[in-house]
Amino acid sequence: MNERLNPYNEKMEKTIRVLEGEFATIRAGRANPAVLDKITVDYYGTPTPVQAMAAISVAEARILVIQPWDKSTLKPIEKAIQASDIGINPTNDGSVIRIVFPPLTEERRKEICKQIKKQGEEAKVAIRAIRRDANEKFKALKKSSEISEDDQKDLEEATQKMTDKFCKRIDEIAAKKEKEILEI
Repeated sequence: MNERLNPYNEKMEKTIRVLEGEFATIRAGRANPAVLDKITVDYYGTPTPVQAMAAISVAEARILVIQPWDKSTLKPIEKAIQASDIGINPTNDGSVIRIVFPPLTEERRKEICKQIKKQGEEAKVAIRAIRRDANEKFKALKKSSEISEDDQKDLEEATQKMTDKFCKRIDEIAAKKEKEILEI
């Protein structure tokens, strides 16, 4: 691969990683510690991720158990989960917090699939924006006579192929996640 394409390839890879991270936090009816990734707790005035304050384990297929290392943080963790957008009420038994994931309704599955499609489209838009930036850079290089017109065309063609490859990967990742949601 041409070294001029490397920065754009890396940006596109990063877009894929971000999308996969977003998909990991989607609540799919089974216990997944990743749903807590974006939740922070006010711990002595510092926003702290739940993972840094407690051991998180999957007790059963649909039950997540959060065991804080400091028992005094039970209430703040519980409040942070309630205030978050995961839509599940935690239960606190005085030593651990349990989150029971209800089975998904057909309506909720369809909503999640729409959300997956939307996030996939947003990722493709990001990929296309990277392509546009690359093509503008190649035009500027041509204008300043750093590359020939043929080189510019070759780079733009290679960028388009790379864009197509990443858009296809996004479609595959989104389809896999949708299938996972619909099969639960």
